[in-house]
Amino acid sequence: MEQYFAGLTTEGINPDTLMIDECTTEQMLRLLNQEDAKVPAAVAAEIPQIVRAVDILHHVLKQGGRMFYIGAGTSGRLGVLDASECPPTFGVDPALVQGHIAGGDMALRVAVEGFEDSAEEGIALIERVGVTSRDAVIGISASGSASFVIAGLKKAAELGAVTIGIVNNKGSRLEEVCDICIAPVVGPEVIMGSTRLKAGTAQKLVLNMLTTCTMVKLGKTYNNLMVDLKASNKKLYDRSIRIIRIATGVDPDTAAEYLAKASMNCKLAILMIKTGLDAVQAERVLEESEGNLKSAIRTTNQVR
Repeated sequence: MEQYFAGLTTEGINPDTLMIDECTTEQMLRLLNQEDAKVPAAVAAEIPQIVRAVDILHHVLKQGGRMFYIGAGTSGRLGVLDASECPPTFGVDPALVQGHIAGGDMALRVAVEGFEDSAEEGIALIERVGVTSRDAVIGISASGSASFVIAGLKKAAELGAVTIGIVNNKGSRLEEVCDICIAPVVGPEVIMGSTRLKAGTAQKLVLNMLTTCTMVKLGKTYNNLMVDLKASNKKLYDRSIRIIRIATGVDPDTAAEYLAKASMNCKLAILMIKTGLDAVQAERVLEESEGNLKSAIRTTNQVR
């Protein structure tokens, strides 16, 4: 086991930051910034694998399946963060994209030691959330060694689920147990082994890609407008009005009027304005178009 850890890129010593404890504040900040600048290129190198993952996730969700992120520590927290942003951004059910962290919700705020090494907990989680052959499970582990994640992916695979790994080392143990492995290698951290830094940043960028591109493919945007957002507060209500105006060219009062008629459904309001349909008709057309606003508009206008 020690030999495995010693060979990990994420456990290496960064030669460029050896004397960081003797640096001025500005020098330290520039060192971190220089190291962070390496992250986008590492993620870009993995785009072929990310493409495969997005296409599979799109298929899974379109067929009624779900996405599950599982991880420990920073990796687990990032998965929970990404999943929690999907309902307000894309208007999806919270059960569609789920994030789970070793040690449970308490581990989001307090480091819970030992759970990442528990294979039993990983298996129990997969059973508890009811993963099936229709779902996809994404395991996140910087080192690729977390037993919680590896055992969870193995169990998910036994159930027939798609398994995807996100790791920051090549040839990791995690890679051996997943259908697709996304491995942006960012090099040794500024502080040895502190994978909340570059490794965590790389993971966040990958998660952004997975959910954003999958949701776009599912028709959750109109151009680059988040038309499926939930207007759950003043900011999001104001954004909904602006989105309707940008998409249709109407004035603020008209946008507000149609948003109310559409029961605060931004996408529905746009369709009503662009086609002249009432709320019931527009909702039916949207459903027939599988929620794709552009398709719904084109279909309606072609019929007319």
